[in-house]
Amino acid sequence: MSDAQTRIDETVKASDVVLFMKGTKDMPQCGFSSRVAGVLNYIGVDYTDVNVLADEDIRAGIKEYSDWPTIPQLYIKGEFVGGCDIITEMTLSGELDGMFADNDIAFDKDAADKIREANG
Repeated sequence: MSDAQTRIDETVKASDVVLFMKGTKDMPQCGFSSRVAGVLNYIGVDYTDVNVLADEDIRAGIKEYSDWPTIPQLYIKGEFVGGCDIITEMTLSGELDGMFADNDIAFDKDAADKIREANG
């Protein structure tokens, strides 16, 4: 495992929820990263953000680590969940709520319901 792969693996395992993204949770640098961070921020999930723009080795390495070609990438309890389209679908279906609940990760259910109401 390369140094970048080791750092990615340690990061994914150190936090319950990790988002590899372009930019930060407070200042996303692309629309897809902004959408996923916006959902997580809105529903009050405590997560670690990793700015892939700050480290080219991580930016390339995360795609290899997950065998997924795009960023952002969301991990819950060390498991790769998906990118922007998958997280959007899971949010709207309520499946993401279930993952958080099943893994004892705090989130605001009312806020998640409001997202679904606004997009119903």
